[in-house]
Amino acid sequence: MTEPSNADTIARSPITARITRVADLAATLLFALEGGLVAIAVGLDPVGVLVVCFVSALGGGLVRDILTGALPPAAVSDWHYAVIVIVAAAAVWTLHGVLAGLPGSLVVALDAAGLSMAAIAGTEKSLDRDIHPLVALFLGTVSGVGGGAIRDVIINQVPRVLRVDIYASAACLAALIIVIWRLAGLPARPTAIVAGLACFGLRMAAATFGWALPHAMA
Repeated sequence: MTEPSNADTIARSPITARITRVADLAATLLFALEGGLVAIAVGLDPVGVLVVCFVSALGGGLVRDILTGALPPAAVSDWHYAVIVIVAAAAVWTLHGVLAGLPGSLVVALDAAGLSMAAIAGTEKSLDRDIHPLVALFLGTVSGVGGGAIRDVIINQVPRVLRVDIYASAACLAALIIVIWRLAGLPARPTAIVAGLACFGLRMAAATFGWALPHAMA
């Protein structure tokens, strides 16, 4: 019997499983809070806020798990996800009078943090299921942007991923770092930290300085 390679050992270690779960739950909380703030801003009622929180927080992960064959999806089979979303929605609704006065940069920061965590979780989970690295790169990006895209459609807005240039690119950067470092056999924890900081930093810098990708000229 052949011994597992270093990369295989890292991919299936308890450390990466823990990182994936923590990142996924953190992304759920951050996206739920951000979704609630967006729902309040467009004037939705409590039920609408809850629906938008659920879609924002769980949409990307549901798409990821369905595409990777991780069925039933974690968002359906693990009660922690639903509880996090419900608590976040209740908190946003209860405190919406206070939260309404917070700067818009807070929503951007929540979104950037959620984007980072979701991209990490999506890429790690895809690689752990022996998905090809290029497909894992795509699924990590989808995990980050999927929920927000569905949310924007529900509230009748053009999805942010289509109107904000450095958005999917930031999630893709995090996914790319994880794929390359995992293939190189580097430790999982620093890989996730570097990937998360890179995604968050790029998204916040783009929002602050108005960075954009080049557009095709007609």
